[in-house]
Amino acid sequence: MVADKPFHHRASLKQANKPFKSRHASKGTLRERSKGRVHRQSVKGAAMRKQSRQDRRNTAQLDQKKKRETLLALNRLFTGRNGVPKIVAVIPLCPDVSATRFVQMLYKCEGLAAPMGDELVGSYRLVSERQKQSLQLLLPRRNFTDILDAAKVADFCVFLLSAEQEVDKFGELCLRAIQAQGLPSIVSLVQHLENVAVKKRNDVKKSLVSFMSYFFPDQERVLPIDTDAEMQVVLRTLTGQLPRVIKWRNVHPYMLVDQVDFMPSAENPEVGSLRVTGYARGAHFNANRLVHLPNYGNFQLEQILASPLAPATSSAAARSDTAMELQPEMSVLQIPDPEKRESLKSENDPDLLANEQTWPTEEELQEADERVRKMQREEADDDKKRRVPKGTSAYQAAWIVDSDNEDGSDGYEDVDDSDDDAMHGCSDEELGSDGSDAGETMHDSDNEAVAHGEEYEEVELESRGDQGDFVELSPEEEDRQLKEYLKRQREHQDELDFPDEVDTPLNMSARVRFQRYRGLKNFRRTFWDPYENLPLDYARIFRFADYKRTRGRVIADAHVDGVQTGMRITLQLAAVPRAAAASYDPTRPFIVYGLLQHENKMSVVNFTVTRDSEYTEPVRSKDTLVLHCGFRRFRVQPLYSQNTPRGKGSNNVHKFERFLHNDQTSVATIFAPIQFGQMPVSLYRETDNSNEPILVATGTFLDAEPNRIIAKRIVLSGHPAKVHKKSAVIRYMFFHPDDVHWFKPVQLHTKYGRQGHIKESLGTHGYMKCMFDGPLKHQDTILMNLYKRVFPKWTTELWRDTSGGRAFTNDGQADMDM
Repeated sequence: MVADKPFHHRASLKQANKPFKSRHASKGTLRERSKGRVHRQSVKGAAMRKQSRQDRRNTAQLDQKKKRETLLALNRLFTGRNGVPKIVAVIPLCPDVSATRFVQMLYKCEGLAAPMGDELVGSYRLVSERQKQSLQLLLPRRNFTDILDAAKVADFCVFLLSAEQEVDKFGELCLRAIQAQGLPSIVSLVQHLENVAVKKRNDVKKSLVSFMSYFFPDQERVLPIDTDAEMQVVLRTLTGQLPRVIKWRNVHPYMLVDQVDFMPSAENPEVGSLRVTGYARGAHFNANRLVHLPNYGNFQLEQILASPLAPATSSAAARSDTAMELQPEMSVLQIPDPEKRESLKSENDPDLLANEQTWPTEEELQEADERVRKMQREEADDDKKRRVPKGTSAYQAAWIVDSDNEDGSDGYEDVDDSDDDAMHGCSDEELGSDGSDAGETMHDSDNEAVAHGEEYEEVELESRGDQGDFVELSPEEEDRQLKEYLKRQREHQDELDFPDEVDTPLNMSARVRFQRYRGLKNFRRTFWDPYENLPLDYARIFRFADYKRTRGRVIADAHVDGVQTGMRITLQLAAVPRAAAASYDPTRPFIVYGLLQHENKMSVVNFTVTRDSEYTEPVRSKDTLVLHCGFRRFRVQPLYSQNTPRGKGSNNVHKFERFLHNDQTSVATIFAPIQFGQMPVSLYRETDNSNEPILVATGTFLDAEPNRIIAKRIVLSGHPAKVHKKSAVIRYMFFHPDDVHWFKPVQLHTKYGRQGHIKESLGTHGYMKCMFDGPLKHQDTILMNLYKRVFPKWTTELWRDTSGGRAFTNDGQADMDM
C-alpha cells in the first residue's frame, strides 16, 4: 500500500484580503493609516525572496567552483620540480629530543645524502623525487624569538616530543606563544618510543595526544619516528597535505630570505642598498609599498628582480639554501612609480601656530617666574648634592657624569591621574596651577633605593662569575621590592572590592582637586565631543573617515598589483644600515615582510585582549609590556578600557580600567602604526632572561579609531546622617560648602539602587540635603560618579631582539656558543 503523501498548499494560494475594503481592518491598522505612516519593505529581503531555486543552485555551484580553483592553485604552487618549497619548522619541546636526528632520518628514507653534523641549525632543502615536491626545513635553536619567527612563516610546524621526558617550561612557553599568534598545520612526533616497554607505548601515546590536544584541539594522533617506515608516513604527511591558510599572514607579502647582499653607498659607507633573495609568499610584493625588517624598521624598495634557480646538477645531494647558485642574468620585474611610491613619513607635522594666541596675564607671568626660580633652586641643590656610591669623596664625585635617567622616574613618569584612588589626601605642593597632579615622580625613599641599586650593581658584576645569574640583594633593596609588591597587590585588591572609589581630600577643595572631571546623566548616550581638549600628540597621527571601507579596499588591492606569489625574486631595499646586513645569520630565520598602503603611518590603534590564566601578577594600565602584533613587535604602555559594543545611538564612550582583570575581555589602546587585517596580538612582560618572557595577555587587532573616548571614572561616597523618607542629610562626601554648590547638578545614586540629587547645602562642613526617588535606608551608601577623558602616552618604540640567538641547554641555562 502506497503511503499517503502530505498535502501542502502552494504559496500563491494563500489568502490575500482586498486592500480597498478598509472597513474590515482592525482599529490598530486604521490608527496607523491615519498617521500617514508608510511601511516599506527592505530591498535586500525582497531581492532574496525573488530568488528562485535555480538561482540558489547556481550561486552554490559558483561558490563551490571558486573553492576548488583556490585549492588547485594552492596545490600547483607547491607541486612540481620548480614548485615553491613548503617551509617546515622543526621545534623540539623536550630537552632530550634531537632535531638533527629527525632531519637525517628524513633524508635517509628518501634515499638522499643526509647533511652531516652533531647539531644541525639553519635552513636545509629536501627535494623529494618520489613525491615531486620540495621541503625547506627550518631548524631554529631553542631561542624564543627564533622559534616564533620560524612559526610565523612556516607552512607546517613539526613538534618533537619525547617518550621519556616531559615538556619543559621553555617548551610550554613556545606552545602558548605559537597558539596565540596563529596556527599553521601541526604535526606532532614522538622520539624514543622504542625505549618504552611494549605494553606501555599506547598509554604514552595517549598521554602525549592529550597534552597536545590541550593546546591544539584538532590534534588526534602523535606519530612515532624511530624507524624508516614511520619516517615514510611523516614524509607523505608533509608532502601530501595542503598547509592551513592563515588569513592574517596571507593578507601581507612575506619572504624567508635565502641570500643577502649589501652594496654600500658612495656618500655614506654605513648605509647602502640591501638585496634579499627568496620566494614571494602571501600577497603580492609591490615596489611602491614599504617593507619591514624586524629590529630595524621600514624601508623603501628600489626595484624587484626575478631570481630563478639555476638547473640542478645533482638531485641526490643535500643542499642548503645559502649554497644555491643563481642565474647570472636577473630581469627587472618592477620599479617604483615616483607618484605612487609610499613615503617613509609616519607622523604629521603639527602646526603649533594654528592655535589661538592669547597674551599672558600678570598672574601667569608671576607663576612662570616662580617656576623658573624653583627650577634654578633645584639645579643648585643638585650641584651641591649628588647621588654617588658609598665611600666616594667629594673630589671623586665631581668627575662622575650625570645620568640621563637620574631623576628616578623610570617606570613612574606615566602615572598621571590613574592613582586617584591612592591619593586620599593631597597637599598644595602636589598640584599644579591647573589642578593636575604634579607629584608623579618617585618619592625620596625610592630615590634612595635607586642609589642602593647603583651601589650593589658593582658587586653584581664582580660576583657574577661565582654565582652565575643569581645575585643576593641588600636588605634595603629586598625591603623596597617587598613594599612595592605588597602595594601593587593591595591596590589591585582595593580595585576589586571598591571599584573606582576615592576619598575626597581634607586639606583642599574638591572642585579644585577634581576640576577636570564632569558628570554624565547617561554614560552610554550623553554626547561627548571627541575633538574636545585633545593633546598635542593627536596632531601627529593619521585617521580615516571610514576605516572599514579603507581596510577592504587596501586588502583587495594587495592581491591585484605587484609580483605574483610563488616566484623567486630579489628585493632591493634602499637606505638600509650596514648593521642590518651584518645581522644576517644563516642559522637564524631572516624574514622580510611587505607593508600594505598606509601601514607605516601612526594612529591610535585598539586591540581586544584577554588576560592569560597562568599569569597571576596584577597588570596595571600603562605598565610597560612587549607587544607582538602580527609580524611587528613594539614596547608599549597600553591603556585598558571596557569592551562595550558601539551600536546605534551610542556615544562611543568606554570606561577606563585601572587593571586588566581575569576572565574579562578588555580593549588596549596605544599609539602605534596602522594595521589591516585580523592580526593576532600577544603581550609579554620582559624578564632578566630575554629567552623567558612571561605571557600576560592575548587578543586580536580591533581597529585604528582615534575617536574612541576612554573615560576614567571616580566615585565619591557619602554616608546618610539623618533620613526622613525620601530626603536625607549626607556627610563625608564633601567638606566645604562651595564644593556642594559646585557639584549640585551631578546626579546621585546609592548602592541599593536609589536615584537622587543635591537640594541644598547645610552648615559649613560640607553637609548637604539630598532628595531621592524612594525611601532611603540608614545603611545605604550615597555615590557620585565623575568622569574625565584619558589618553595614551606616546611611548611606543620598536622592540629589538637582544638575545643574539642564544639557545637553551638541557639544564635551562643560556648557551653562549654561537
